Amino acid sequence: MLKKCLAALVACASLLGARAAVAEQVRFDQGVDVKAIVQSLQAKVAQETAAEQKGMANWTIMVYINAKNNLERFGLLDVNEMEKIGSTDKVKIAVELGRISGYDSSDGDWKGQRRYVVQKDNDTGKITSPILQTIPKADMGDWKHLVEFVAWAKKTAPAQHYMLIVWNHGSGWDKNIRKADVVINGISYDDETGNHISTPQLGQALAAMGKTDVYASDACLMAMAEVAYQIKDYTDYVVGSEETEPGDGYTYDTFLGPVVAKPAMSALDVAKVTSKAFTDHYAAQGEAGTQSAVQSATLSKLATMLSGWATAVMTANEAAVVKNAHSQVQEFYTSDNKDLLHFVQLVDAASQDAAVKAKGAELEKFLANDVIVANEITGSNMANAKGLAIYLPSWSFNDAYNELAWAKATNWAQFAQWVKGLKVDVASR
Repeated sequence: MLKKCLAALVACASLLGARAAVAEQVRFDQGVDVKAIVQSLQAKVAQETAAEQKGMANWTIMVYINAKNNLERFGLLDVNEMEKIGSTDKVKIAVELGRISGYDSSDGDWKGQRRYVVQKDNDTGKITSPILQTIPKADMGDWKHLVEFVAWAKKTAPAQHYMLIVWNHGSGWDKNIRKADVVINGISYDDETGNHISTPQLGQALAAMGKTDVYASDACLMAMAEVAYQIKDYTDYVVGSEETEPGDGYTYDTFLGPVVAKPAMSALDVAKVTSKAFTDHYAAQGEAGTQSAVQSATLSKLATMLSGWATAVMTANEAAVVKNAHSQVQEFYTSDNKDLLHFVQLVDAASQDAAVKAKGAELEKFLANDVIVANEITGSNMANAKGLAIYLPSWSFNDAYNELAWAKATNWAQFAQWVKGLKVDVASR
């Protein structure tokens, strides 16, 4: 039996990339220290991985700029901001930029999509990076095209670590929100096709493209529990804004500059730099803004803890307390989006129920210390934006919510309806 186990161990190590020479060192007719063999094989795998990665960039920042809408001029501006910094041997900036007719005619007024590995230049009015691929027409609202872009970026600019930024309008998890003259559906709205990437499709995309260390939405209203939970298994950190973003979105030179200056920074550091660069820029302009990062590994536990807290609240029949908190909680441009931590704090402060207060105290601590790893705000009206929004409707409940992974993993849909006074069975979940 021991020989079979050791043989299997060596075979697994081979699959992981350890050389056959390691297997030759094992003598099955002698006493063997299994722990020592495991450590030896792990060291070999680590050495080979390091050798394979030697010479690769530390980071590739992949930016999917769907400017096929009224944000077109900002897409051009952002690529020019990237060119202020440019790619290095340690940090690559891979971009797909899409344009259509009707919004901006600068820089040659070309149409379609172009792909670049951004190079440094001093021309802030023209993109001078070499065009590595031209795509006459594609649907940037199709999640499968996003996957194809990431595959291209990883092949063209391989790195040890990857960050993906999806750039566009955004509406959190919701499917149909009208803002001014634009119907915003999920994220990556393509005016040419009328298509968009929904929250479930974003999860499909990240699953198909392989692991990314950091995912960020350069878009409005995307820092939501529902969005982060949908993609938690495919990225370590999720960055986004609880509130709407100004049209200019990320300021890419001030975000990329620190990464290029310190390419060995961790995924957590990159998530924090992204958040801080955003709010520093808008604070200097006197504009309100939010940007935060959550740690994906904590989200399953958050789902369990929040469900337990919500059940305690409903069981205690804390309806009056919850409704008062609902009226005072920090909300955002879409009023159905409420700040989760602030809401829990308001309920717990007013509750007289021991179970609610105990579960709430634990939940508050977990959210603040483990889930939300960066939270940058600017503007007095964002004082209670604590880093993660959640759906808590002010009017009717949207049944499409039930399609989300978050809704299936928690009792939040039930709780949200209970808050609205709908009859639900507390013991049903």
